[in-house]
Amino acid sequence: MKSIKAVAFAPGHISGFFEPIFNKDMLKTGSRGAGINISLGAKSEVLVQNSNKTDFKIFLNGKKSIFPIIPTALKYLVGDNKMEITVKTTLNLPLSQGFGMSAASVVSASYAFSKIINKSFFEALKASHYAEVYHKTGLGDVLSCSFGGIEIRTKPGLPPWGNIEHIIGNYELVLCVIDEIIDTEKILNDFDRIKIITKYGNYCTNKLKESPTIENLFLLSKLFTEKTMLASKNVLDAIQIANKFGKASMCMLGNSVFAMGETYKICDKLKSFGNIFVCSVDEYGARIISY
Repeated sequence: MKSIKAVAFAPGHISGFFEPIFNKDMLKTGSRGAGINISLGAKSEVLVQNSNKTDFKIFLNGKKSIFPIIPTALKYLVGDNKMEITVKTTLNLPLSQGFGMSAASVVSASYAFSKIINKSFFEALKASHYAEVYHKTGLGDVLSCSFGGIEIRTKPGLPPWGNIEHIIGNYELVLCVIDEIIDTEKILNDFDRIKIITKYGNYCTNKLKESPTIENLFLLSKLFTEKTMLASKNVLDAIQIANKFGKASMCMLGNSVFAMGETYKICDKLKSFGNIFVCSVDEYGARIISY
């Protein structure tokens, strides 16, 4: 194989609430819940060259990285083939703040790599899902960001077991990073926390299915935030202030807030809490930019 390059983009994803569901079969592991795919995400440039051994070079925002989720997915795709694979991923948002950057990075890298080696989008999705579940960086972001939009994950895992329904609409959103990162793996390994998260994630998902609107997604996300006690005082204060000018809740799982409403006023009130980003709903999901 001569040197071949492909570039792909995957949107970030915000989970408003989720119900984790574990299964011995990784393809059936995932979550029920709801969230929003956003226009800020991850772009991955993948370069493949001939080699007598398989070697990965991973760069994250211009710096060499051992970021494990990407090589885990690509190893799944490469099989016994020998090649040198260079991945240069650029993130629009910080990691571990509930913006689905781990998922966006692995989906964009896997999608670009699959294009080069003539594997299907579903194979890329499967490899990304496997890596996400294995490293416990999330339980539903990969599936969501692959398809885009405002989604309700009605069944966990990948198709044909997993299922997504969509709420139609495109809105401007304000994001605010407030406190230190939350360790997603630590939360997913905490049995007592998972019991509470599961209870309210199930309730919120079922209620949203009854009346699937963006307004209800925000209201139920706020309820989930309060009942699961995952939010810091600063996050709760930011949500309360942002709600005066629209609707807001906590990004799961991150010490950050997402809001919709009077964009300028929300930005002005939240800027004292942390870094502000403005984006919109991404309706397209993962896609190839160039090949």
